[in-house]
Amino acid sequence: MRHFGLKVRMAIVGSILFAFYAIAILAAVAIWGTSVFPLAILGSILLVGFQYKVGKWAALRSVGAEDMPENGQYQHVHRMVEDLSRDMGIEKPRLMAANMGVPNAFAVGRKGAGVVVVSTELMSMLDDDELEGVIAHELSHIANRDVVTMVVGQGIASVVGIVAQWAVLLTGDNELADFFLAMIVGQIVQMIAMIFVLAISRYREFVADADAKRAIGSGDPLARALEKIQRGNQAVQEDRSQVDEQVSALCIFGEDRSLIQKLFSTHPPTEERIQRLRE
Repeated sequence: MRHFGLKVRMAIVGSILFAFYAIAILAAVAIWGTSVFPLAILGSILLVGFQYKVGKWAALRSVGAEDMPENGQYQHVHRMVEDLSRDMGIEKPRLMAANMGVPNAFAVGRKGAGVVVVSTELMSMLDDDELEGVIAHELSHIANRDVVTMVVGQGIASVVGIVAQWAVLLTGDNELADFFLAMIVGQIVQMIAMIFVLAISRYREFVADADAKRAIGSGDPLARALEKIQRGNQAVQEDRSQVDEQVSALCIFGEDRSLIQKLFSTHPPTEERIQRLRE
């Protein structure tokens, strides 16, 4: 079965997140009464939808992404994406280019409405087979509905955090200290839920790498691309990148950091990804 490991992990994490969500809804009912139940369900759905729509728009706007012309210097990129999309069984996504300040790429959207953004720095740095590996990786995220899955997970974490905040506020004495305590409790609860969401995000990067390896017939081009991207990002590490925190979660490359930061990272260590691609 394809991606059996991912399906098992999704089942486990999905059950944990559903438990968080159910507890949050039950807590809301306990605080405000049963009449709030349909409002809580509807509100959480609207929150996830809002995060998805606004998140997609904000990600594209934050890097100044513009449509990639289908002729001229980008014609070969469009042909590459057309061939890969056909082989991977998805519609060709919208292609956009951006001056991110660093070599990187990311995908947003879902099947039939996907967008792949590639930085001009990346296209000028990589050979064609390396760029093909990167694009195949991003197309895998669209094919596997990774962006939608992450938004749903983040939405559940947000709902849990909001309910925790109001639970503290409504059970306190309405003092200023209760307000700050509610903010702290909400952030901690949301952070705990996000640990499970980010664990899935890191594993999905391995899956996207494996899909890209399968699509282009070799893992070496993507491994070489990751090495170049890593060197390119290290070269500008002292300068602040134009890629903000929200967008960096979508990018193909994530910085390797301290142990605590790795726990809350969206990407696994680059060296481990390269090693798996070359096995």
